[in-house]
Order: sequence, then structure tokens, then C-alpha cells
Amino acid sequence: MTTTDPAQARVAERLEDEASVLDAADPLRAHRDAFVGAETSLVYFDGNSLGRPLRASVDRLAAFARDEWGGRLIRGWDESWMQLPFDIGDAVGRAAIGAAAGQTVIGDSTTVLLYKLVRAAFDAALAADPARVEIVVDRDNFPTDRYLVEGIAAERGGRVRWIDVDLARGVSAEALAAAVGSETAVVLLSHVAYRSGYLTDAATLTRIAHAAGALIVWDLCHSAGSVPVEADAWGFDLAVGCTYKYLGGGPGSPAFAYVASRLQDRLAQPIQGWMGAADVFAMGPEYRPAGGMRRFLSGTPPIVGMLAMQDTLDLLEEVGIEAVRAKSIALTQFAVRVADELLAPLGVTVASPRDPAERGGHVTLSHPSMRAVTARLWTQDVIPDYRDPDGLRIGLSPLSTSFTETIAGLRAVEAAVRAES
Repeated sequence: MTTTDPAQARVAERLEDEASVLDAADPLRAHRDAFVGAETSLVYFDGNSLGRPLRASVDRLAAFARDEWGGRLIRGWDESWMQLPFDIGDAVGRAAIGAAAGQTVIGDSTTVLLYKLVRAAFDAALAADPARVEIVVDRDNFPTDRYLVEGIAAERGGRVRWIDVDLARGVSAEALAAAVGSETAVVLLSHVAYRSGYLTDAATLTRIAHAAGALIVWDLCHSAGSVPVEADAWGFDLAVGCTYKYLGGGPGSPAFAYVASRLQDRLAQPIQGWMGAADVFAMGPEYRPAGGMRRFLSGTPPIVGMLAMQDTLDLLEEVGIEAVRAKSIALTQFAVRVADELLAPLGVTVASPRDPAERGGHVTLSHPSMRAVTARLWTQDVIPDYRDPDGLRIGLSPLSTSFTETIAGLRAVEAAVRAES
């Protein structure tokens, strides 16, 4: 149920009118129709977990099964598939993370690629200086990142240096500077915090890690395809990001790994498989790593899983990440304004940074009833997600989300909070 208070009803009507005006002025509005399901009444607030598919990707997957897999069969490996992880990796570099060619590859899951790169960075730092035994990570980083760091430290005889952070924000320059030093081997940070949406100053934090003599690994899962990233210009060492959020790869699509060219032949990745060997088909008695990004592969590339992201990457290149970011800021600012006017009177607070320069592509709303609210909304075809403590995340994908969809979803949140309070 919605409010029967006349004043609040007028506020809601004004915000709905504003959404219509914003949609009419949106330079990216035409692209929404390219996504499957955008024509329905379903409100999708979870693009920061799984993006909507493009209609072009449906056609691509069908054509691949029929013509390449079905038609070319094993010949496909020689004809194109062996090169695909590198070609699509370079497309990620161009469209989403500001990386020159030859530094990005599509590989395993996010977890496996993070393990490879953090472990490789730790081993290289430790070999160069036996005093460097610490891995620095914040306590509010995504669980996979924290679990991996603990495991690698235990495996390699290192230790974890934890950074305490405000759950509504993230790692600041001051906090990182206080945590790194002569014992730091590697720093692992998320560019956009998964819980709050806090957007770090990645260039500054990279410089702080380097000033301490450490390598830094960036988790780009919540930023690639949503906010500008300049991996080369900002001096990144290594980075990993998933492709099923803003890059449209689909459920469980393989992640990408970035390794700066200056480090590629210096690092030894720990999962030695045949696809990372210097001569893949020599199948010799011992492992010799390939040069360049091939050495960071392990097993057979997941070709079907990397097909769909090509269409989203093409679209990102067409419109440009700056235009995507501008729409993202407009959407999240509108969502925050709606929350302040319609939801704050119900006790809902914004648990994300209010400054758009410090916020990625999602907004977290906090209220003690949000777990039940999320469950109620899912039954009504309004799809946010829930994160402890008491957080409902509004993930707004700039290419597929409209302002009208945003206000419709937040009106449903208003009704659900009333019903559950």
C-alpha cells in the first residue's frame, strides 16, 4: 500500500513527473530497448549483481551453437577460439578499464583469478625482500577477497594486516597509509565497495602502496563498466573483475585479469596448467610458462561463457564510459533524492556516500525491516538485493535502467516498508 497522506502523494506525483522529464532528456534512453525484458513492468534493481542480457547476445549464443560449435566443431579452436580470451580481454581493456592491448585476458572465475594474482604478487614481493610478509586488506572487503587473503597468508607463511573501515564508506588514503610499510608485500582493495557503493580514489591509493614498496591488486567487480577506470594511467599493478554485472556476460561468466606489462614476465602464477605453457601443444615433460598474458591462463578457456559480454563491450565502446558514468550519477542522485523525500519519513536512511564523486553505481538504503522488505518486493517483480546489516541495495545499470523504472521501484519500496513496519 502507498501513503494516503495528501502531501506525500503530491511529492510522489512530482517525482514521477520528474522521472518522465529525465527519461525524455536522457541521451542513452534508446539503448534500453536493446535489453531483454526492458519492455516489461518488472523493476530490476540488481544490475550490480547480474546484468540484463542484450537481445544481440541471445542471437549470438544461438548462432554460435548452430554455426561455430555445431558447424566447425573442433576446428573452432584453431580458427578463433584459442585467441578469443585475449581479443575479448583487450576489448575489456579498451571499453572498461583503460588498459592498452596485451594486458587483459578472460580466464577463470573471479575467485580463481584473484587467488592467482594475489599469490603471484605475494611470492614476487617476498622473493625480492624476505621482510615483506604482510597482505593488507580491509575488513569490509567482499568475503571472497578476505577469505583468499587469509588462505594465501596461511599457505605462504605470511600474515594479514587488516584495515578497519566505516561500513557506509570504505578505505581512505589515511587508513591505507597507516597500514602499509616495509613489511607489506601486497595490498588488495575494491575500487567500489560492494556494500556501500563507496568509490575509492584508486590513483591515490595505488601511489600510497607503491610508496611503501608494495604491489597492489584491484578488485574491479563493482566498477568495470559502471565508472571510469584508468588502469594504465593510474599505475595499477594487477586487477581482477567479474563480467556478469555491468559487462553483460551472463550468470557465472568468466572474469578478467589485468597484469601491467612491466610485471608479466616477473610474476609466476601458481596454477600451472597446459594453457599457460609456452607451447600449448608441445605437451612436454615439464612446465615452461608462456610470455605475456598467456602465462596467467591455466585450463581450457570457457568459450561459451565469454560470448555474451562481447555485445555489451561493443555498446560500451560505442557510447563511452564517460556517458555511462554521467547517467549513473544522474540515476543514483535521483534515487537518493527519492529516498530522502519518500523513505526518510519512514525511518529509512541512505547508507552510501552522498557525494556522487565518492559513490559507484549502487545505493544502499538501511532500515531494520529491509530483509523482509526485499523478500516481499521479489514476489512483486521488484528486484533489489539485501546485504547485512539491514541494507537494501539499489543497483542502477545506466544502459538498461530508466528514471521511470527507478521511481516505480522506490515507490514499491515505500509501500513494502510501510507493510513490514
